[in-house]
Parts: sequence; structure tokens; C-alpha cells
Amino acid sequence: MLVKAYKRFRMQVSLPRISLDVPELPADYRWAPWRPLLLERHAQVKWRAFRDDLDGQVFGCLRDPAGCLSLMKEIASQNSFCPLSTWMVVYQPEPNWPPSDVGTIQGVTRQGGIGAIQNVGVAPEHRRLGIGKALVLKALQGFYDSGMAWGSLEVTAENTQAVRLYQEIGFETREVLYRDGLTGEIIPPNRYSAMGLDVTIEDRKA
Repeated sequence: MLVKAYKRFRMQVSLPRISLDVPELPADYRWAPWRPLLLERHAQVKWRAFRDDLDGQVFGCLRDPAGCLSLMKEIASQNSFCPLSTWMVVYQPEPNWPPSDVGTIQGVTRQGGIGAIQNVGVAPEHRRLGIGKALVLKALQGFYDSGMAWGSLEVTAENTQAVRLYQEIGFETREVLYRDGLTGEIIPPNRYSAMGLDVTIEDRKA
């Protein structure tokens, strides 16, 4: 059986070396800081952002509301969970309108002073307004305030718009890997040649 392999970039940025100025959100949008009672709302906007997207093809859990909820519970339960890097963006054009959750990002910390962004999701109808960039910078600022020196994330190579955005912020590719399109698991290096895949790994630069 043929396995669809998705090429992914692991990218990293030195936090002290970039501008962490978070752009203002567009009119009628506002920040919602992390609170445990928002967990299900994070999961819902995650599902709306990824269900029909490329990342929804790579990670089956992102195509399913229950899968997104399970993922959010797993992220928030980690000892390394970083509330300062976990945010939602809410849209409310009129005070008497019910607010709509339109963006989400989560972060965890890793050894070596690394802050790892878990997901950057913006609902399709609210894209191309700078919300994704604002979310990333907001999370990176949270990592920096938590004492992290590096920000990291993983992105599908085919998602060229996201790759360009991260490069504009200052991210550089540190590793190229492949994920199994059925399971989302990383394909071990000893299978690359058999599948005709190329992979490169670069040392993290100071």
C-alpha cells in the first residue's frame, strides 16, 4: 500500500534577536488570554481552522471536534504547558452581538530554553487580516517572558504562505522530516530511502 508522506519543516528562531512587537488586531477583534474554562472553545476554533486545511490532512485529529478536544486536553495537561503563550482571538463587531472565537495558539516549553508552538489556527473567513502573525508573535512574547531563548514550530512544506510568514518573523528551517499521511507519525529515517524521500538535518545555530 502506498503511504502519502507529508514533508514538514521544523523551524526555530532566536527570541532575543527578533522584534517581538505584537501588531494591533483589526477593529472588532480582541485577545482572550488562557483560562482553563476556555479549553473547549480553543478546541472548537482549532477544528474550524484545520478541518478542511492541509494540516487536517496530515493530522486526522484536527478533522474531528472530539479529536481537537482531546488534543487540547493533552496540551493543557502537560507540566510544560505555557499559559503565557496560549491565546485566542475573539471577533465581536457589535457589543450586543455574541462573540465569535476565530483564532487560537498554544505553547509548551522544552529543555534547552525552547518554547514550542503547538498549533496556529485561524478560521478561514478571518484570514488575511494579520491575525496569524499576531498570534505567533503573541506566543513568542509569552515564551520570552517565561525565560525561553528560542521559539520553535513545525509546518507542512506545502503550506507556502505559512512558511513565508514564519520566515518573515525570523524563523529558519532546522530540520526536514516526513509524516505518515495515515497516522501523522514521523517516518523513521531508515525508511526514507525505501520511500524515495530526501531529508536534511541542520544543527541549531546560535
